[in-house]
Amino acid sequence: MQQRRLGPYTVSAIGLGAMPVSMNQDEVYPEPADAVAMIQAALDAGVTLIDTADIYAPTWDQMGHNERLVAEAVRTWGGDASQLVITTKGGITRAEGEAWGRDGSLEYLRGAVEKSLRALEVEAIDLYQYHRPDRWMVYGDVMENLATLKREGKIREIGISNASVEEIEIAQQVLGDGGLVSVQNQFSPRHPGSYDELRYCDEHGIAFLPWSPLGGTGGGARQVGDRFSVFREVGERHGVSPQQVVLAWELSLSDRLIAIPGARRAASITDSAAAADLVLSADELERCSRAVGLEVD
Repeated sequence: MQQRRLGPYTVSAIGLGAMPVSMNQDEVYPEPADAVAMIQAALDAGVTLIDTADIYAPTWDQMGHNERLVAEAVRTWGGDASQLVITTKGGITRAEGEAWGRDGSLEYLRGAVEKSLRALEVEAIDLYQYHRPDRWMVYGDVMENLATLKREGKIREIGISNASVEEIEIAQQVLGDGGLVSVQNQFSPRHPGSYDELRYCDEHGIAFLPWSPLGGTGGGARQVGDRFSVFREVGERHGVSPQQVVLAWELSLSDRLIAIPGARRAASITDSAAAADLVLSADELERCSRAVGLEVD
C-alpha cells in the first residue's frame, strides 16, 4: 500500500471512511459482526487510517455507534494495531427527536472528546477534527478550544472539516506552524468544489482528506461510472472498477491527498484499497480531470 504523510503520522494513501455502516442515505445497516468484518477487511488490505465521528449512528440516542464498531474491530483484529491511526470528529450536536445543531464551545467539545475516548477505548485521540463550523462562534476561538484539549493530552493532533480557505488560514494562525495537520472536505467527481482548498493544502503541507470521494452513499458511489463515463472506460481498459479509477485519479491530484472511501461490504473496501496501486497515464488523468471540469496544472 502506498503511504502518505498525515502530520506526524505515516498512513496508507487509501483510508477507510467508516460512516456507512452506521449512517447512510439508504438507512440500511449491516449486522455488527458484518460491520466489524468490513473494517477488518480494510486493515487486512493495508489500510492504516480509519475515519469516524461521534454523530455517525442510526439514531440520535446511539451517538458513538460508529466509534464503538471501530474500537471493536481494532481490538479483535489479529494484526499489528500499533501502526493504525484513528481519527474522529466532533462539534455537531444531535439530540432527542433528531434535533441537529453545532457547538464549538470548550465545554461541549471537551465533553464530546471524553465520550469519544471511551467509545474508541483509547487514552488520547490520534487526530480530532472539528466537524462543522458553529456560526455563532468566532472560528479562531474554536481553534483555541481545540488547542486547549491538545494541551490537556486528550487529543494528539488537530484537523478541521468542511472548511473554507479562510478558515484554514485562521486555524493555521491560531494553532501555529504545523498545528493544523488535516482538512476534510467533500470532494469527488460529483462535488469538485473543494479543489481550491485541496490546492491550498498541497501548497502548505496539510493533508487533505476528501469525504465521500466516490460520490456518497445515496447511489453516487455506485453510479459514478454511469454519470462520468470516462471512469468506466478507463477502468475497462485496466480491468478494474470505475471506483478504483476515481480514487487513483484523486490520489494523482496531490501527494497530500488521502482518500477515505466509505464501505458497508468487505468487497467494496478491498476494491477501493487496490486503487493505491493503480497507475494511470497522463492522458487518462487529463481526461478524468476534464470530465469533471477541473483544470489541473
